Amino acid sequence: MNKKLLTLAVAAALAAPVIAPSTASAEAIVYGKFHVSLDYADVSNVVRPTYGFARDSAGAVILDVNGNPTLVKTADGEDFKGWGMSSNGYIPGESRASRLGFKGSEDLGNGLKAIYQLEFGVNLNDTNDNVLSNSDSITYRNSFVGLAGDWGTFLMGRHDTPMKISTGKLDLFADTMADYNGTVGFRDLRADNAVAYISPSWSGFQLAAAFVPSGGATGGNNGLNLEEDSIADTYSLAAIYSNGPFYASAAFENLNSEHFNNETVALGGNNCPVNTPVDPANPTSPFTTTCNFQDGDAQAWRLGLGLLDWNGFSLTAIYENQDQFNNDRFAGYTDPANPAVTWSIPAAADDADLWQIQAGYAFGNSMVKAMYGQADYSGDDIVAGADWVSVNGGEAFLVNRTQALDYDVTTWSVGYDYNFSKRTKAYALYTDKDSDLEDIVAGSKWSGFSLGVMHSF
Repeated sequence: MNKKLLTLAVAAALAAPVIAPSTASAEAIVYGKFHVSLDYADVSNVVRPTYGFARDSAGAVILDVNGNPTLVKTADGEDFKGWGMSSNGYIPGESRASRLGFKGSEDLGNGLKAIYQLEFGVNLNDTNDNVLSNSDSITYRNSFVGLAGDWGTFLMGRHDTPMKISTGKLDLFADTMADYNGTVGFRDLRADNAVAYISPSWSGFQLAAAFVPSGGATGGNNGLNLEEDSIADTYSLAAIYSNGPFYASAAFENLNSEHFNNETVALGGNNCPVNTPVDPANPTSPFTTTCNFQDGDAQAWRLGLGLLDWNGFSLTAIYENQDQFNNDRFAGYTDPANPAVTWSIPAAADDADLWQIQAGYAFGNSMVKAMYGQADYSGDDIVAGADWVSVNGGEAFLVNRTQALDYDVTTWSVGYDYNFSKRTKAYALYTDKDSDLEDIVAGSKWSGFSLGVMHSF
């Protein structure tokens, strides 16, 4: 099996060494990466501002010219400005992805090989908001068994989807505060029940495919759903070309709609039971909220282009479209000022266009790099009404209908890497993320500075 094939098959970072045992059964190879950073962050509205209905001297709700309740701010939001380590507490960004793994192979003869990998995610700092607990969890990363030969690689277990693999090489800020998942919002997934095939390399060109039989399990803590019974309604496909400094990829991913519904929702549709949070401005007038229901598959497709380490220069670009990835879910609100009026409102934008460009220049042991990206979220459903007050765990906060469905995210970063060796690197970076949802989604707008060290073995 060539180096490019094994790299694609067994590591999200696409950088694992080739397993080439000289005997029928080789000893397991121990590998890993340890990564920590010291971070400073300025995060807006980690406690959201609160709102209520304006009332006249008699206590009646004041309506605007359109007959909608007038909202007034009752308390400002609270920001977080402070220090932390590696995305703990209020520190934003993605996990630093420290890991420890074991992998190996057995020569089965006639060009056939058995392969295996067991990889754990380990945390070198607080991740459970208790800096004195020493009890942060160990998680599973890519772990599988499979067969490989001249025909390609087949594996089953837990693995990154082909879409995630397709642009792994293009993120110069991967696993840092400026990782493209935590800034632009690209959706990289690792499936627990993955069945995957990776083709051999044909002059740098490869195909990868995976499907996810769930057995009634769902995603996103939605519980069990007996309608989630297909072998391949959730799948991911990718085509990758990597030859010298040139890199290109295209990927498509489909998550079955039942992946997002629990059993009650799946059997009852939008007529499932309702809950009735109380209007914070008028406790005697509750407004109802129907349960969530997703009626369409969540789909995404992604394109990637890269010129990697060409005379020290690297330039990458990624585009992704997400359709219903934010869930085409509806919440029905009864207008507290007019109980005869009910608003049927999507709970989130259901379409998004995301893009990012990155550039870097390596000289000696150093690299300077920068990135810029944007995300445009939109909702395409007809709704009625204006602003409303929502309740979450007793906390009232403003939700603007138009802003919640149509909003933009803009982000940029600059960084400097210094390689002490091929295995040890230190870096410094600054990143900024601006979001129109600053007053609606806690912590959605932030900036930060990070000093990190990572060592691979």
